[in-house]
Amino acid sequence: MKMVIHVSSAIHDPVIARAILDTGVEINVDRANIDATSGEIVLEVPADSCARVATAFERQGASVSILEHPIIRDEDECVHCGACISVCPVQVFSFKDDWSVAMDESKCIQCGTCVAACPHAALMVMSE
Repeated sequence: MKMVIHVSSAIHDPVIARAILDTGVEINVDRANIDATSGEIVLEVPADSCARVATAFERQGASVSILEHPIIRDEDECVHCGACISVCPVQVFSFKDDWSVAMDESKCIQCGTCVAACPHAALMVMSE
């Protein structure tokens, strides 16, 4: 399951390492954007351990959002042109046998590349 961790500059500890050590859960970092004032980290966590991991981050002062759907496609706007297929770095999108675009949102790392490439503005990265 995907989750987004938001940290502020007030947190100086290694929050990911501490969460792994506290919970014993293997966590995959899909994407991280951290600067001097704040940070946002998109993680992949086993669904059965999500609550435990979220609690471990919250105890460290981070805010946690669970991403049920990391990316949303507006079916009324999508024309199945495939522009998203060529730019996605993790192969979220593919053509089906009927040439419509299939989407495996479990692979999404929320980079936003597909959103920028979509000529019909049919894709949106979810923040929560």
